[in-house]
Amino acid sequence: MDKAALSTTARSLVAKGKGILAADESTPTIKKRFDSIQVESTAENRGAYRELLFTTAGVEEFISGVILFEETLRQTASDGTAFPRLLADRGIIPGIKVDMGAKPMAGFPGEKITEGLDGLRERLSTYRELGARFAKWRAVITIAHALPTPANILANAHALARYAALCQEAGLVPIVEPEVLMDGAHTIERCDTVTARTLQSVFEELFRFQVALEGILLKPNMVISGLDCPVQADVEEVARRTVACFQKVVPAAVPGVVFLSGGQSARIATAHLNAMNALGDQPWELSFSYGRALQEDPLKTWRGDAAHTQAAQQAFYHRAQCNGAARYGEYSEAMENAVT
Repeated sequence: MDKAALSTTARSLVAKGKGILAADESTPTIKKRFDSIQVESTAENRGAYRELLFTTAGVEEFISGVILFEETLRQTASDGTAFPRLLADRGIIPGIKVDMGAKPMAGFPGEKITEGLDGLRERLSTYRELGARFAKWRAVITIAHALPTPANILANAHALARYAALCQEAGLVPIVEPEVLMDGAHTIERCDTVTARTLQSVFEELFRFQVALEGILLKPNMVISGLDCPVQADVEEVARRTVACFQKVVPAAVPGVVFLSGGQSARIATAHLNAMNALGDQPWELSFSYGRALQEDPLKTWRGDAAHTQAAQQAFYHRAQCNGAARYGEYSEAMENAVT
């Protein structure tokens, strides 16, 4: 393991003013996205859409890395350039989603465990040869009556740690993603408690597996009210609670926190990130690793029509620009109406 190289890559991914595009939707997930705009989910259409995002002029000013799905890692642009090479040539670091999805956890109704450790060492070697320099593994934690159970939190933390150790062995920076889901009517206080408990377990396991924290990134949920909670916390409370929670349980050795949007609207996800950075410097960079919150506008603009490519790229650039400003705490609602 080259700790210095891993640390350099991790810090590059959370460079000032930049964040990560999560373009790693599985085939079933991107089919749902394409269904929403009435576009057939073929390999050709998926490749064309991703090429639209990856070739957006100037977006490298705000996007440091892109998480790819395995299909995309192996695809090429219309000029024959492999996507990882296309991104790297623009100074954008290619990454890869490596988990095999969250499945029901045996004996624990309502809870899930992420699979994909079998054969991971060999897959990571292949992904690195194809150009990937970081990876991502997502675990999901459900809040409900009597959930999550300690066993579920521990099982997912253990899998995340084993994954992270294998990534570092292969020379890839692991993005560790324990997502406490927004689904439910729970309060922000309940989310705070569960998030802290989950992160504490994750870092205990990472330590146990001798994972070099300076060579990882954390991709967590924000501390936020459940989607069905009758009282929704405002932007400032979400920011305060999230930062306070992380100050208790996230070691300073971690270079950066790249938040997931987790079902938030594009504007709210940006506003929350902005409010956190406006609180002042923290031990770790507070950045983003957004999927839908970066892609929703360009996807709706594109609608599978090549004639809309430029407009879709403008929409993507605008969302990336807004989140780049949020990295400095300088985003404002006025930016949403500005001409890009």
